[in-house]
Amino acid sequence: MTDRPAAPQDNLVAYKVLTADQMHTLEQAGRFDGAPVDLADGYIHLSTAAQLTETVDKHFAGQSDLHVAAVDLAAYRTLKWEESRGGQLFPHLYEPLLLETVIAYGPLQRDDDGKVRLPIAG
Repeated sequence: MTDRPAAPQDNLVAYKVLTADQMHTLEQAGRFDGAPVDLADGYIHLSTAAQLTETVDKHFAGQSDLHVAAVDLAAYRTLKWEESRGGQLFPHLYEPLLLETVIAYGPLQRDDDGKVRLPIAG
Protein backbone atom coordinates (compact mmCIF):
# COMPACT_ATOMS: atom_id res chain seq x y z
CA MET A 1 0.00 0.00 0.00
CA THR A 2 1.38 3.38 -1.03
CA ASP A 3 1.05 6.34 1.29
CA ARG A 4 -0.88 9.05 -0.46
CA PRO A 5 -0.26 12.67 0.54
CA ALA A 6 -3.06 14.26 2.49
CA ALA A 7 -5.11 17.03 0.93
CA PRO A 8 -3.81 20.47 1.85
CA GLN A 9 -5.98 21.62 4.74
CA ASP A 10 -4.93 25.26 4.56
CA ASN A 11 -6.04 25.72 0.95
CA LEU A 12 -9.55 27.15 1.17
CA VAL A 13 -9.27 29.00 -2.13
CA ALA A 14 -8.11 27.74 -5.52
CA TYR A 15 -7.75 29.49 -8.85
CA LYS A 16 -9.10 28.91 -12.34
CA VAL A 17 -7.45 30.47 -15.38
CA LEU A 18 -10.00 31.47 -18.01
CA THR A 19 -9.86 32.97 -21.48
CA ALA A 20 -11.84 36.16 -22.06
CA ASP A 21 -14.63 34.16 -23.72
CA GLN A 22 -14.74 31.70 -20.83
CA MET A 23 -14.84 34.54 -18.30
CA HIS A 24 -17.70 36.11 -20.24
CA THR A 25 -19.59 32.79 -20.13
CA LEU A 26 -19.08 32.55 -16.36
CA GLU A 27 -20.30 36.12 -15.85
CA GLN A 28 -23.31 35.86 -18.17
CA ALA A 29 -24.49 32.31 -17.45
CA GLY A 30 -23.45 32.26 -13.79
CA ARG A 31 -21.60 29.00 -14.41
CA PHE A 32 -18.73 27.55 -16.38
CA ASP A 33 -18.86 23.92 -17.45
CA GLY A 34 -15.21 23.73 -18.38
CA ALA A 35 -12.58 24.41 -20.99
CA PRO A 36 -11.96 21.73 -23.64
CA VAL A 37 -9.29 20.09 -21.45
CA ASP A 38 -11.68 20.10 -18.47
CA LEU A 39 -14.45 18.50 -20.50
CA ALA A 40 -12.06 15.87 -21.87
CA ASP A 41 -10.75 14.99 -18.39
CA GLY A 42 -14.16 15.06 -16.69
CA TYR A 43 -13.36 17.75 -14.13
CA ILE A 44 -12.43 21.43 -13.91
CA HIS A 45 -8.73 21.95 -13.32
CA LEU A 46 -7.90 24.35 -10.50
CA SER A 47 -4.59 25.40 -8.97
CA THR A 48 -3.51 26.56 -5.54
CA ALA A 49 -1.86 29.94 -5.18
CA ALA A 50 1.53 28.21 -5.09
CA GLN A 51 0.78 26.29 -8.31
CA LEU A 52 -0.82 29.10 -10.29
CA THR A 53 2.19 30.69 -12.00
CA GLU A 54 3.54 27.32 -13.15
CA THR A 55 0.08 26.39 -14.45
CA VAL A 56 -0.14 29.60 -16.48
CA ASP A 57 3.41 29.23 -17.80
CA LYS A 58 2.90 25.59 -18.79
CA HIS A 59 -0.66 25.56 -20.13
CA PHE A 60 -1.29 29.15 -21.27
CA ALA A 61 2.09 30.23 -22.66
CA GLY A 62 1.78 32.87 -25.34
CA GLN A 63 -1.92 33.49 -24.70
CA SER A 64 -3.18 36.95 -23.87
CA ASP A 65 -6.45 38.27 -22.47
CA LEU A 66 -6.52 35.69 -19.69
CA HIS A 67 -8.40 36.03 -16.41
CA VAL A 68 -7.99 34.45 -12.97
CA ALA A 69 -10.93 33.51 -10.76
CA ALA A 70 -10.51 32.81 -7.04
CA VAL A 71 -12.84 29.98 -6.04
CA ASP A 72 -14.20 29.26 -2.55
CA LEU A 73 -13.49 25.54 -2.21
CA ALA A 74 -15.75 25.11 0.82
CA ALA A 75 -18.76 25.64 -1.47
CA TYR A 76 -18.17 22.34 -3.31
CA ARG A 77 -18.78 18.75 -2.28
CA THR A 78 -17.33 17.24 -5.44
CA LEU A 79 -13.86 18.71 -5.05
CA LYS A 80 -11.05 16.15 -4.98
CA TRP A 81 -7.35 16.65 -4.38
CA GLU A 82 -5.56 14.46 -6.88
CA GLU A 83 -1.97 13.91 -7.89
CA SER A 84 -0.84 15.56 -11.06
CA ARG A 85 2.21 17.48 -12.22
CA GLY A 86 5.29 16.30 -10.36
CA GLY A 87 3.24 14.39 -7.78
CA GLN A 88 1.65 17.58 -6.48
CA LEU A 89 -1.94 17.50 -5.30
CA PHE A 90 -4.24 19.68 -7.39
CA PRO A 91 -7.86 20.59 -6.68
CA HIS A 92 -10.20 19.07 -9.28
CA LEU A 93 -13.83 20.14 -9.41
CA TYR A 94 -16.30 17.49 -10.58
CA GLU A 95 -19.18 19.88 -11.25
CA PRO A 96 -19.63 23.25 -12.98
CA LEU A 97 -17.86 26.28 -11.58
CA LEU A 98 -20.53 28.65 -10.26
CA LEU A 99 -20.10 32.41 -10.29
CA GLU A 100 -21.60 32.60 -6.78
CA THR A 101 -18.55 30.69 -5.47
CA VAL A 102 -16.03 33.02 -7.12
CA ILE A 103 -14.83 35.41 -4.44
CA ALA A 104 -12.63 37.55 -6.72
CA TYR A 105 -11.60 37.67 -10.34
CA GLY A 106 -9.83 39.87 -12.80
CA PRO A 107 -7.42 40.03 -15.70
CA LEU A 108 -4.27 37.98 -15.30
CA GLN A 109 -1.45 40.24 -14.16
CA ARG A 110 2.09 39.50 -13.09
CA ASP A 111 4.45 40.95 -10.51
CA ASP A 112 7.84 42.34 -11.54
CA ASP A 113 9.33 38.88 -10.87
CA GLY A 114 6.85 37.20 -13.24
CA LYS A 115 4.64 35.63 -10.59
CA VAL A 116 0.91 35.72 -11.30
CA ARG A 117 -0.91 38.17 -9.02
CA LEU A 118 -3.90 36.79 -7.18
CA PRO A 119 -7.20 38.58 -7.78
CA ILE A 120 -8.38 40.70 -4.88
CA ALA A 121 -12.01 40.91 -3.82
CA GLY A 122 -13.21 44.41 -3.91
